[in-house]
Amino acid sequence: MKISTKGRYALRMLYDLALHQDEGYVSLKDIAERQNISKKYLEQIVPLLNKTGLLRTNRGNKGGYMLAGKADELTVGDVLRATEGSIAPVSCLEFEPNECPRVGECSTLFVWEGLYKTIRDYLDSVTLQDIIEHGTNGGDYCI
Repeated sequence: MKISTKGRYALRMLYDLALHQDEGYVSLKDIAERQNISKKYLEQIVPLLNKTGLLRTNRGNKGGYMLAGKADELTVGDVLRATEGSIAPVSCLEFEPNECPRVGECSTLFVWEGLYKTIRDYLDSVTLQDIIEHGTNGGDYCI
């Protein structure tokens, strides 16, 4: 499994919003500058985050973006599912129930199910707040 630039940048964007949540709505320009990400690239990510309810937007003079929830409730798994789609390691696990014609006879299915559970459990256990605290306590933190 390889996380795309879109997923990594979305996480950095939401991390930045979590860091600045006391400031109200934050401009995309400010996020782009602080995170050293193209504003145009962030503009492509915003609809994905908006559609899944992770982001709030406000237009106008004091417009910008803010987290739709609390930093300690938004997980890395939420962000990656919004940007990457499925985080399943194999295609047969992307949908419930598993409709693979070999599901009953697949000798390796337990391996992929175990990996998928591990991935989900881990990504859903790390919140934006955890990233903030790790960055604060451990110096520079790179996403």
